[in-house]
Amino acid sequence: MTQDRPIIDELTLADVPRCAELEMAMFAGDSPWPQSAFRTEMKAPYNTYFAARDTPGGEAMGYAGISMLGGPGAYESEIHTIAVDPERRGRGYGLALLRAMLTVADDADAPVFLEVRTDNDTAISLYERNGFTTAGIRRGYYQPSGADAYTMIRRARTETLRPEEDPR
Repeated sequence: MTQDRPIIDELTLADVPRCAELEMAMFAGDSPWPQSAFRTEMKAPYNTYFAARDTPGGEAMGYAGISMLGGPGAYESEIHTIAVDPERRGRGYGLALLRAMLTVADDADAPVFLEVRTDNDTAISLYERNGFTTAGIRRGYYQPSGADAYTMIRRARTETLRPEEDPR
């Protein structure tokens, strides 16, 4: 039986085979991460990875990772990945994973950066609804497909508007 909402918890090494399986299904044309990449990223002390599950301790139906760089007063965060099993899309898994990562960034008062394919309207809309704006474009960012990516940013929660950005 599934829950009304996904359960978000820590991505574990036991989840790595499932994540690599999902990567192959979703990103076959753009260098999907192998199991070794997940293990390396999960072990880095500045990264935090989450799983979305239907039941406590159940199989990962989605995963996401965020990196925290810098130091006190100058932290920045970058979303490395966020992916949801195609059969679970549209049910709040991506939003729940994104909110977990944004909490990590907010706890450090850090802006959040990410790249997203320019043709991924669903993800772009999710990010925009959660405070991200497009900062630029990276031509040919995804390989080997050569797809372009937008660089998006969500400012740190306590950052205020600069005078030149004040709409008054």
